[in-house]
Amino acid sequence: MDNPISAEAGDVMFMSEYRHTVDTKGRLIIPAKFREEIGDQCYLTRGLDGCLFLFPEKEWEEFEGKLRQLPVTFNKDARQFVRFFTTGATNGQFDKQGRILIPQTLREFADIRKEVVVAGSLNKLEIWSKERWDAANSFDNMENIASNLQDLGFNF
Repeated sequence: MDNPISAEAGDVMFMSEYRHTVDTKGRLIIPAKFREEIGDQCYLTRGLDGCLFLFPEKEWEEFEGKLRQLPVTFNKDARQFVRFFTTGATNGQFDKQGRILIPQTLREFADIRKEVVVAGSLNKLEIWSKERWDAANSFDNMENIASNLQDLGFNF
């Protein structure tokens, strides 16, 4: 399946992965099926594991609300966590060709040069350099990971 689907009315769920390239100006085509779910506004920021996160506006607002609940005044880790996501964040819009500009600082953070993997990750997209994607996502250890997730209450 290569289509994102709506989980419930108003909820977004992105699935699948696509491979694209970034042009010399740092623009990346986001697949049409994803753009339909994203809408007019999105937010691009640093992600975990060396990728970028692209949030639809509604999902960003929910994420931002969670960040605002952190005790940033007196907790150094909370301040660092908020800074990580907000200082590099940018409001994005698609051009007529369905491209989004990835700022140079974010391209450097994610080591994005040419080949890119755009991966659906439930409520957001992950944008990876192909090399980092291949290194980080071999999926060879999924049985052990699934077993560990049982401790978090996840069961099939």
